[in-house]
Amino acid sequence: MQGGRPLVEVVRLGLVSYQEGLRLQQVYVNRHRSVPAHALLLCQHPPVYTTGIRHKPYPSHLLDKLRPLGADVHRANRGGLITFHGPGQLVCYPVLNLGSFKKSVRWYVDQLEKTIITLCGGFSIQASKSPHTGVWVGDNKICAIGIHCGRYVTSHGLALNCNTDLSWFSHIVPCGIEGKGVTSLSRELQRDVGVEETIPHLLAAFRDQFSCQLTEGTAPEPDEVSGVI
Repeated sequence: MQGGRPLVEVVRLGLVSYQEGLRLQQVYVNRHRSVPAHALLLCQHPPVYTTGIRHKPYPSHLLDKLRPLGADVHRANRGGLITFHGPGQLVCYPVLNLGSFKKSVRWYVDQLEKTIITLCGGFSIQASKSPHTGVWVGDNKICAIGIHCGRYVTSHGLALNCNTDLSWFSHIVPCGIEGKGVTSLSRELQRDVGVEETIPHLLAAFRDQFSCQLTEGTAPEPDEVSGVI
């Protein structure tokens, strides 16, 4: 912490598999066991459907129908139901010890939503919260949020559609919410808005919303991890 504001390391991972994203999150979760090691992991994933742990497991027969589409399928220990990750989607995994911010999971999710609402405002897109977790433009979700928090250390996070191929979502009920759609920055603005263009807006909004300082970091070595989050 410098000047009373927590220091968060920004790690740009590029395109990595969902499993590699889990592995790298575990590195930073492990580091928190000895010293504060706040990190913001930014990446994209190859096409993958992931399911969360809300209520009951996602039916296996429905998952089996997704596998022939060409995307991986993974069960995760985040909150929420099923969603899609793929190229053109900015995935952000904050690994924070909330003891340095505020020890409230509800506050944390609220701050993530406000971060994305601020980001969208920077693109002149009017986004909002709803009774459903995530960030919405009208009845269409632009950003999914699903987190895990153990001993006030966060993992998993958010996925913002930039120029994602939204047709992948047509095979599922995103986040289990009937009667709603999905959208992206590109669809709303009617121009191509990629991940690289979006990252500076995300970092600025996150820094302000979480009252922290950001510093650039590098990905850890491949063998610096044990266990799975």
